[in-house]
Amino acid sequence: MVPASFWEHEPVRRALAERHLGRAIRAYRCHPYHGRAALPQTVVAGWLGITQAQLSRVENGPPIMHMDRLTHWAKVLRIPLAHLWFALPGKTHHAGDNAVDVTPLSNQQSSGPDEGRRALLAGIAAVAAGAGLVGGVGFVEPRRIGAADVARLNAVLELYRSVDYECGGGLLYQEVTRFAESVYRMLDWSHPAGLTPRLVAAVAASRQLAGWTALDAVQHHDAQRHFVAGERAALTAGDAPLAAMIRYSQAKQLQHLRHNRDALATLQLAHAQLGSHATPAIKALLWGAEAASVAALGDHRSAVTTLGKASDQFERINSEREPGWLGFYDRGELFAQYGRVYRDRAREDRRHAPEAVRWVQDAIAAFGPANVRSTVLNEAGLCSALFLADEPERALAVGTRVVEQARTMSSKRVIDRVVNLRRDLGRHRGLPQVAEFERRLTTHASRAR
Repeated sequence: MVPASFWEHEPVRRALAERHLGRAIRAYRCHPYHGRAALPQTVVAGWLGITQAQLSRVENGPPIMHMDRLTHWAKVLRIPLAHLWFALPGKTHHAGDNAVDVTPLSNQQSSGPDEGRRALLAGIAAVAAGAGLVGGVGFVEPRRIGAADVARLNAVLELYRSVDYECGGGLLYQEVTRFAESVYRMLDWSHPAGLTPRLVAAVAASRQLAGWTALDAVQHHDAQRHFVAGERAALTAGDAPLAAMIRYSQAKQLQHLRHNRDALATLQLAHAQLGSHATPAIKALLWGAEAASVAALGDHRSAVTTLGKASDQFERINSEREPGWLGFYDRGELFAQYGRVYRDRAREDRRHAPEAVRWVQDAIAAFGPANVRSTVLNEAGLCSALFLADEPERALAVGTRVVEQARTMSSKRVIDRVVNLRRDLGRHRGLPQVAEFERRLTTHASRAR
């Protein structure tokens, strides 16, 4: 956001008066409000969704006449209506209106929940483009890179992870795939030989996140492709913990597809190859996932024993000695695995249902407010546990809330989990309210296809 006086600066005012938006963008970049240095073309091009070369042509070429571009770029830069020679969609042009439009861009474009997230992703992409690491549309010219560039790559990766952590990877899927493939191309750029392991590890980490977001978008072929490439890169970099994390991600995909024997084998391989590189958090993560597959295969006693091993390791975690990408693993994630195991037990013996309810409630309470996706996933689990515990009224209250929340998520994995609530309605289908809820789930399933 800029003050209203920003638009009265002579170069900006003159360019807009001449109806040349390209010159107005150049004047915007060079405005003294931004400090002694102009905003780089790469950054502003990222905002606008074009390349640096395209922006250079826009700034120095003839006036743009295409209305779609004019209106979109005017919105991106928040140019006040009074300074424009055309009307924006849904806006009435008032020549004497000098107020700056401070409505968030996400609200201007659409009231849908994804618009704000798209704006955030565009901002992250602009950061990456501004650092000269990846391009907005085309390729970035290869150059020699150093340790600072790898640090910037990992910082951008953390920004993408934070969005995935909050709202799911469905919206991220294509964006992170482009990022991961751009990082992969950097292996061909010149760099010091000693930097190679760190650069290859960054490639592995970006592939892991690309695979994870593809899984959340239920794009299983792409997810597996990224996981295989990421595992190979992690092993090449000698990063055994990251290789184990990628195998954990593969196991989660196999669990989602209900291939629990394959998931179990993948997790056991991760354990075996970690060796002395295993940390308490990684052990707890792997054993918790292993317990879920063991329970799904019907060996509930072994599953509970394995959960105990995960809990023992969890209590030994020292966050300062764990990889940064394991920051998502907290007590809520551990309790969620307990909830899964006890829901499976309750499907065979309903006496375990109250314990399943308790564990899932503890998991939901342990999740932070930013972890929206995991909270919704576990609220779906709570709905199932309440049906299994013969508490249909509470289950319906939770389930109704979950259906509404799922509509705001960009995670198809969440939608699948909500639709699968039908499996635990069981003997309550005879109740009119439950029958109506099942009809809503069926409608939800048909719309999600």
